[in-house]
Amino acid sequence: MAKGFGILAAAALTLAAALPAQADKLDDIIASGTLRCAVVLDFPPMGSRDANNEPIGFDVDYCNDLAKVLGVKAEIVETPFPDRIPALVSGRVDVGVASTSDTLERAKTAGFSIPYFAFKMVVLTKEGLGIEDYNSLKGKKTGSVSGTFEAIALDNDVKKWADGTTFRGYQSQADVFLALSQGQIDATVVTSTVAAAIVKEGKYKGLMMGGDAPYDIDYVALIALRNEQGLINYLNLFVNQQVRTGRYKALYDKWIGLGEAPDLTVPGVYR
Repeated sequence: MAKGFGILAAAALTLAAALPAQADKLDDIIASGTLRCAVVLDFPPMGSRDANNEPIGFDVDYCNDLAKVLGVKAEIVETPFPDRIPALVSGRVDVGVASTSDTLERAKTAGFSIPYFAFKMVVLTKEGLGIEDYNSLKGKKTGSVSGTFEAIALDNDVKKWADGTTFRGYQSQADVFLALSQGQIDATVVTSTVAAAIVKEGKYKGLMMGGDAPYDIDYVALIALRNEQGLINYLNLFVNQQVRTGRYKALYDKWIGLGEAPDLTVPGVYR
């Protein structure tokens, strides 16, 4: 019996040695020397371009931080909201650092880390339209970026109201801001960080915040291919380390600076 077991064990070891090593995505990134991050660059202060057309923002710095700990170079791949998961699946990027809401529907296609940021939603409108809170949207023309957390929530409410309120989906955040400034829509719902940044910037004249939207907190995660569990585990630890070392707070203070950095824990679920 012992002899037979020894023969089987030796055979198994021989077979294992003969099989090629299975490198995963984390190994591939390190070997390539480059981390390609999908980042949305019309979503300030998370991602945008400076006067020299260089990518800047919270998500840009977050990608750079991840590349640094991996010992590789960061490559920022500008990716509109609707293209975040397609870019990942097609192999154009390695990870998404793109404020991606961690929905169960998306998790059928992509793998999600623990939350690295959390958003509160507000109404963004134009002065003089009489929109002072979320209920003021009834009977108005609304719009948002197709497929986003806030677009889905707003569209669902518009359908419930059914009193002449309309909803239109757009391909990018810049398209929404332009439509709002030109009067194609009366209001949109965006994150409080984006609303504050776009109003402060002053590029689109007359924009103002019209109160909070009654939505759940939007927890967003880093994304990778669903089957790359080794990479996802690494991303989870990286997010954890960003918080523990104070880097998360430092980035928040640098790019947002509105009160305290959002709590990334979910009450009753994990701390």
